[in-house]
Amino acid sequence: MICKLALMLDPTRLRLLRDLAEYGTMTAVGEVNGMTSSAVSQHLARLEREAGVRLVRRVGRRVRLTPEGHRLAGHAHTVLNALDAAEKDLREAGQPRGPVRVATFATAAVRHLLPAVRAARTRFPELRVVIRELEPADAITALREDRCDLAITYAYSLLPEPAPDGLEVRPLRREPVLVALPAGHPAVAPAIDLRKLSSESWIVGSRGTADHQLIERAAALAGFRPDTGHSADDYALILQMVRYGLGVALVPESGTDGAPPDVLLRPLADLPLSRDVQALIRHSTPAVRAVLDLLGEAAGGVSAGQSGEVLAEGAVAVRGGVQAVGEEGRSVAEGLPHVDVIDVVLGAPGAGELA
Repeated sequence: MICKLALMLDPTRLRLLRDLAEYGTMTAVGEVNGMTSSAVSQHLARLEREAGVRLVRRVGRRVRLTPEGHRLAGHAHTVLNALDAAEKDLREAGQPRGPVRVATFATAAVRHLLPAVRAARTRFPELRVVIRELEPADAITALREDRCDLAITYAYSLLPEPAPDGLEVRPLRREPVLVALPAGHPAVAPAIDLRKLSSESWIVGSRGTADHQLIERAAALAGFRPDTGHSADDYALILQMVRYGLGVALVPESGTDGAPPDVLLRPLADLPLSRDVQALIRHSTPAVRAVLDLLGEAAGGVSAGQSGEVLAEGAVAVRGGVQAVGEEGRSVAEGLPHVDVIDVVLGAPGAGELA
């Protein structure tokens, strides 16, 4: 009976059911798959007949998955990922070769991904890595929509995220999150009492909401509401803002490279904060596994406070080449011929969708 059912279920219709669970409307599923909402509805009706159970129900003008629909959508993740992996595995014929499209945030690219790409140059000469900077939520979406093969994301210890359905997660590194404050600040100590910073202005990242949520939750545990007046995209700029007295900030250890000598970095006394960096994949192939292994080596070889010979924080890479801050960063970037596409300038042409 199980074998008969497996033969009855059409992969295309399973993909539509999975997408309905992800996007919530027939219209959105149609847009993603290049068909009308009416065609989507017809395919799902056919899938219900194939499965022999009710998969969707109408709630007003919208549709919702039934419990059986949710169960089958979960199985669809497994089935479709396995089919995709089989196709890619056959194409690669067991030998790591590119391209592998990686979506990542900037500090992970600097600390982990670029050293991994450099190692691939000698170990896997046919492996080609395509890099695009995306924040974690956008990277996961790109991975689900097959616009990348591997996503590097992060989650703060105070903002835990459940493992995304249908994706394999490999932890890469746990790094401390430190308080940055100017030298001579009256709260300076080996470990900072967050309550002594309750009247300070806080500088937060301007991409996404995680940085705002982190300081808000940490401050709430310390008994105050933070003043988050300033924001910036780049940790190097945030550290300079701290240096010039515009406020204090929470900065992950990997964002502290090149910190000015008159900016002090300290852990919190009663609330140790950390950020978990992880790699996510939909399916495993020789090329993806090779990049994962190299990322693991790079992450394991970087200790707190040591970035190795990689691009300096604040480096800017664009299509067709790399521009780096400082000659050391430039020389490393130019030594990475296997980085075919890097776009770490949000808003640059093509930044919204992966090649």
